[in-house]
Amino acid sequence: MNVFVFDVETVPDVDGARRIFDLSGLDDKGVADIMFYQRRQQVGTEFLRHHLHRIVAISVVFRSNDRLKVWSLGDEDSSEKELIQRFFDGIDKYTPTLVSWNGSGFDLPVLHYRMLVNGVIAPRYWEGGGDDRDFKWNNYLSRYHQRHTDLMDVLAGFSPRANAPLDEMAALLGFPGKMGMSGAKVWGAYQNGDIKGIRNYCELDVLNTYLIYLRYQMIRGQLLEAEYIAECQMLRDYLAEQKHEHFDHFLSAWKN
Repeated sequence: MNVFVFDVETVPDVDGARRIFDLSGLDDKGVADIMFYQRRQQVGTEFLRHHLHRIVAISVVFRSNDRLKVWSLGDEDSSEKELIQRFFDGIDKYTPTLVSWNGSGFDLPVLHYRMLVNGVIAPRYWEGGGDDRDFKWNNYLSRYHQRHTDLMDVLAGFSPRANAPLDEMAALLGFPGKMGMSGAKVWGAYQNGDIKGIRNYCELDVLNTYLIYLRYQMIRGQLLEAEYIAECQMLRDYLAEQKHEHFDHFLSAWKN
């Protein structure tokens, strides 16, 4: 079993917006303010279109046989290209099951656009069966295949009207949910140079997603109840051993 539970955090691609909208001469904040304003005028929300995001953090829970690891790829100084390349290098190496919350609707499309921008190579991810026949019927790209499980999509029966927020679903199950930050605050944190805070927040999101995935595996009969409890305990033990403040807060808030 190789499982990558992943989440990305993004900020406005101000350099790209300067080229698209001819905004040379403005500082980053000024460009972002115009991007948000234009989006509000278009749809009533500041949430930018996928191709106008830039990735600043990718966090992963990796579960493989007796191995468990939770971390953010690269380091605080890593370029966007390095973060994305590391993610897809992991797919090339392990061919894992990808697990996300709204990965089909946000994370993966953003990754696709940013791969194009940065020239990131990822042949295993884009395999559709031409070179590996096993991928013809089960690959990362087709919506109903199993190499990527978007939990939000699957649990909603692929009906956007039934989508649930990660934070609320985690709370219903007794998991901590979002702590200390939200996606709306990432741009402000980035402007203040708090890359560490963004990476920590992203790691907590993947922890919530992983716990929901374990429960999902139990209800579909892939984990016995005793195995589910053991997996949760393994995660508790791992987080306690790391002695990271944000992990300790997560453990304190984990009620079930």
